[in-house]
Amino acid sequence: MNTLLTARSVSVEMLVAFDEEGRLDFSKADQLEPRDRSLVREFVQNVLRRRSYLDFLIDEFSSISVEEMKADLKNILRLAFYEMLYMEQIPDYATINEAVEIAKLSMGSKSGDLVNAILRNFQRDFDNLPRPAFADRKKLIAVTYSHPEWLVERWVKRFGEREAFQLMTANNQRPQYTVRVNSLRTTSANFELRLEKAGVEFEASDWLPGYYKVSSLQPLLQKGLLEKGLCQVQDVAAGMAPTILDPQPGESIYDLCAAPGTKSIMISDLMGGNGDILAVDINPSRLEKLAESALACNAENIHIRRGDVLELNLKVTDGVLLDAPCTGTGVLGKRADLRWRRTPEDLTAIMKLQEELIEEAANMVKKGGRLVYSTCSLEPEENMDQVHKFLAKYDAFELEDLSEFLPEEVLIEDGKAYQTLPHVHGCDGHFGVRLVRKR
Repeated sequence: MNTLLTARSVSVEMLVAFDEEGRLDFSKADQLEPRDRSLVREFVQNVLRRRSYLDFLIDEFSSISVEEMKADLKNILRLAFYEMLYMEQIPDYATINEAVEIAKLSMGSKSGDLVNAILRNFQRDFDNLPRPAFADRKKLIAVTYSHPEWLVERWVKRFGEREAFQLMTANNQRPQYTVRVNSLRTTSANFELRLEKAGVEFEASDWLPGYYKVSSLQPLLQKGLLEKGLCQVQDVAAGMAPTILDPQPGESIYDLCAAPGTKSIMISDLMGGNGDILAVDINPSRLEKLAESALACNAENIHIRRGDVLELNLKVTDGVLLDAPCTGTGVLGKRADLRWRRTPEDLTAIMKLQEELIEEAANMVKKGGRLVYSTCSLEPEENMDQVHKFLAKYDAFELEDLSEFLPEEVLIEDGKAYQTLPHVHGCDGHFGVRLVRKR
């Protein structure tokens, strides 16, 4: 069976489901070989990263507008245009032939002929492609950088055009992946030797110990390093929240909204496996994955509880991590689907939920204990504004300085918070603070 044809077919199926149902289900690729699964992920995420620009080009080379196209046709063309633009290792003839084949199989021979005609037109004019030219500046930027207009408007207002362009450009790059060594299973020195033997290029992080940017995840999967719990895929910015929580051996820690569990496992690692961690989440399937990961990573002090944080009845504890639900605007590089799923109304609803969650989490912290509030958002309303709102109600809590935990370049608010930005720091966008109960 043709590997690329199979990967393309599954990718188109996933993109159609995303258009029609707003969901992205990578389990559709589970029946494929590991290399094919990686291709599917690359195809789908990269088409979503460039979707607005791809649609602009399709409109330029098709007699039928993208808005009038059925989802199957639209996504066959999006994928083919993406390949021809950005995947030089795949010959154009292979892309065109297999796009036509998928169209014929799913929609009939006439659709196959239409796909062939559009792609041949695109191929002929490839060296002289049209550029977006709209009188509406917001639309021009949105199409050029493939971000929704409402987000473009927010970021241009906040950062200015030049920096907003840099941020959106960073979001459209193929992401680099980072792994964290799990010292409950191995050491950094041993892990580096394993990477070298596997032929993986890597770079140790200067910010947090045990983090490595890797050239590829495939060798780690093939060697079983992830399956055996020797490491976890985790961006260095995501590790900052457990770091500032600073869990100590023997303490009792709550990780709220914990799934898929990478932060819970990191907390266990920081505690040397000594102490109690309660990992809470409302999603049963994600909790199953958390349990599997904890077992593989030897994080035996993690206890799992399914429940709504707003309905728990827990006694006070030493430390609470609330990695709150958010718009995810800091991780649009890795989660390209989010940029098309989020709306301004979502931001309003999520802010309300965050306010309720942080107040509930505060009630779980004992005197002298600490609460870490974090998000993977870049939006001030979800971050520092939310913290200021909380402190105005709860004067028993104070912000603590983070300079002993994190590098100066990620600190804001005179060292009382951190914020990473993809275009500035070369990692995901994350925010966090450490709040200590004084009385």
